[in-house]
Amino acid sequence: MISASLPVATPVRYPLRRRGSVQGMQATIATFDPDTHTGTLLLDDGTELPFPASAFARSGLRLLRLGQRVTVEADAAGSVAGMWLPGID
Repeated sequence: MISASLPVATPVRYPLRRRGSVQGMQATIATFDPDTHTGTLLLDDGTELPFPASAFARSGLRLLRLGQRVTVEADAAGSVAGMWLPGID
């Protein structure tokens, strides 16, 4: 019988997210105004956050529909800085 010492897996520790934190999260479009390009996102934890026209402009999209899923990017202050469709870089 061959005995080998296998390394023990170290558990992965993920940082705790505060309620309303948007970094690296997905959200659902709750409202969108096609004239001003502003709206609100509904985070998976139930928090509703507004997004500015600049965040929509960074997406490269022409339109958002209600209920659409997006991946959210935050700025240093924790505000929505950008969004994009999940799986599309």
